[in-house]
Amino acid sequence: MSERTETRDSHKTYTLFGADKKFYQSETPGTYGGHKKTKVYGRMDCPAALRAIAKGGYVKERVFFADEQTAIKAGYGPCAACLPEKYKIWKAKQAGHPKN
Repeated sequence: MSERTETRDSHKTYTLFGADKKFYQSETPGTYGGHKKTKVYGRMDCPAALRAIAKGGYVKERVFFADEQTAIKAGYGPCAACLPEKYKIWKAKQAGHPKN
């Protein structure tokens, strides 16, 4: 699914994924990207995501979020490659060992 859509009046809209796990149109582009199958979110310039996109397999499962809080509310966890500190905290919480 393409993030950006052009409408008839040349008005740009972006398809974002909401906390309710539904897609919606926004006039503002997403600030975080995610992968539907792995439920991981990260920065738009994430080197791991960019490598996967270059290989072509990642794009069909890609979603975009307005902000980090929306990604978290939708059930996504932080990327270990581009958000390593947040990933460590998240991983510790998943294991039942709260950290900070």
